[in-house]
Amino acid sequence: MAAKKSEQALVGEWRAMLALHARTLGELDRALGPHGLGASDFEVLDVLTEAAGERGEGCLRVQEIASRVHLSQSALSRLVARLERDGLVRRVMCDEDRRGVRVELTDTGRARHTEARPLQRAVLSRMLDRAGK
Repeated sequence: MAAKKSEQALVGEWRAMLALHARTLGELDRALGPHGLGASDFEVLDVLTEAAGERGEGCLRVQEIASRVHLSQSALSRLVARLERDGLVRRVMCDEDRRGVRVELTDTGRARHTEARPLQRAVLSRMLDRAGK
């Protein structure tokens, strides 16, 4: 019985984590909506902003972004196309490999990220603090 209880506790923790994730994404979407962004949109802009700080360039290969934002290649491609249409990112050819494509943050994307960042961080803080209690 002890093993079964332990298994039930494990599954319960997993489901609680999934519920927190879903609630947090919903809160992020509501908070970021007035800025024309969803949670995943912001996450891509955030990853590109971090890359600019790490490497001095706001430019990453699509595969690098996919591994950081945990989206499928096809979902990320659609998201990048939408961000590009909105003027927040642009696709550029890789200098070292002309077959590769990088995604680069535009000045408009950088400004939108700067506007929305405090809201996103406040939602994360509120939701994760609440979860820890």
